[in-house]
Amino acid sequence: MSDRYAVVTLDEMALGPQTGAHWHPVRRTLGIQAFGINAWTATEDGQQVIGEHAEADGGAAHEEVYVVVSGHASFTLDGTTFDAPAGTVVHVPDPAVKRGAVGESGTTILAIGAKPGSVFTPSPWERTAEALRYWQTEEWDKAIELLEEHLAETADSGVTVYNLACALARAGRGEEALERLRQAVTMEDRFLELAQSDDDLASIRADPSFPRP
Repeated sequence: MSDRYAVVTLDEMALGPQTGAHWHPVRRTLGIQAFGINAWTATEDGQQVIGEHAEADGGAAHEEVYVVVSGHASFTLDGTTFDAPAGTVVHVPDPAVKRGAVGESGTTILAIGAKPGSVFTPSPWERTAEALRYWQTEEWDKAIELLEEHLAETADSGVTVYNLACALARAGRGEEALERLRQAVTMEDRFLELAQSDDDLASIRADPSFPRP
């Protein structure tokens, strides 16, 4: 790479140990500032490659394009499923559309997005996803440190607070985990339902102060 252009493969942009589909942090690696761009590769058949979500949730409101680079995927858009072999382009301009994709092992999907008419800022999930590599190695102190750094910069990120609660619970810091979980639930309602079955929070779920529906 130079300061004027870069030529790099997706494999070269893969992170270290990861659970689930492997994330290729394209935007961060290349220092792209105008739009979001990342890729994921399935490591087993039937794996969730693009997590189910709506861009309207959490305030990102990105218009998105997904490109199936290799393998074979199945996209679900607002409950309707579409076959998506390599070469398929999926355009989702409406941020309210619930979208997600599963793929066979080796399937790689490139995702590009930004909010129309606005200066691009990275989504909160992208900032916190860097810490998820430590779930594989169980280096909870490193995950906590990174999430706390991100939270100091973006105090209104509910997903960062929730992931911090999960890391604290895994680290055996129950009281801190409960405090962060209660904070996350007040920031975004979706975390209340998610917390009821999240394995990361198993160690604190029996506590009387654990948030309940």
